[in-house]
Amino acid sequence: MTFFDYLIKRKKSVSEMSRSELRRQELLLEKDRKQMLDKVLKLAKDKQGLFERGAKEKTPEARQMLAQEFELRTTEQLMLQRQLNIRTKELLTVSRLRMLRENADRMKGGGKLGLISAKDMMRLGKLIEADSVKVEMYQERLDEVLALGREADEHAATNNEAGRAVMDIWEKLDRGEIADANEGFDEADRRVRERQQAAE
Repeated sequence: MTFFDYLIKRKKSVSEMSRSELRRQELLLEKDRKQMLDKVLKLAKDKQGLFERGAKEKTPEARQMLAQEFELRTTEQLMLQRQLNIRTKELLTVSRLRMLRENADRMKGGGKLGLISAKDMMRLGKLIEADSVKVEMYQERLDEVLALGREADEHAATNNEAGRAVMDIWEKLDRGEIADANEGFDEADRRVRERQQAAE
């Protein structure tokens, strides 16, 4: 049973979960996602080591064995990346639901959580399980389903832009356009701060 099946089939629906229950689920998902990410990073490091060993190795049989190990770790890494994509979307869903619950509790009017129907949850479940739906696309669909206000959408869009700015810096580091990692960090930090200030 996937996490989302659990959310749909449990006696208490997601829209009825309290802030603390949603936060508990959020923490569990964060922990699970971190463990998956650690495994992905370890596999990447292992692959780097295998590649370096293969580059130094001159025996064809040994190289073939190292190439097979490299391929196996790549397959495992890709499988974990798919699971990580799903877990990230699940975490995003629970985090958004918790934020809505907090806002609803503050307004004491029930907020938008009551608008999340079983049909909406099924739709989200399908999007979570679909490998082709990446986190950015899922976030847009999630916002639609949850019918977040324009202000929240603008804030999320700003966060997405800031994230893309950091990704852009990393890519520039990879290509050698930025030579120093500290310089890259400073630039990424500056860009994210600028976007956050512009949103305020």
